Amino acid sequence: MSRAAGRRSECPLACTLDLIGDKWTLLVIRDLMCGKHSFKAFTQSPERIATNILTNRLERLVDHGIVDRYVNEDHAGRYTYELTEKGRSLFPILESIAEWGLENIQGTVQRMRPKT
Repeated sequence: MSRAAGRRSECPLACTLDLIGDKWTLLVIRDLMCGKHSFKAFTQSPERIATNILTNRLERLVDHGIVDRYVNEDHAGRYTYELTEKGRSLFPILESIAEWGLENIQGTVQRMRPKT
């Protein structure tokens, strides 16, 4: 059985990590869940993601159906980003990771306040 392009294996954990397991992607998803929808808003997060990395992560999330991108009617050449249903289904995972951090990593503070 051949592997799909870009996959290390058929393991669902490995495939998920290949998509969202880098140090930036879940933070972009967190920001979307918390109400950020513009490129500029993402760059103002405390983690200070570089614009080239942010562009790459947003494109990958759009390509995989986790995020929808819309032309911003108010600003020519700019886009608005929103989580799809598939993207919103990641909320329990982010919530569990944040909870684990609060319980196990000294000095962490709960700041993730999803917009519903």
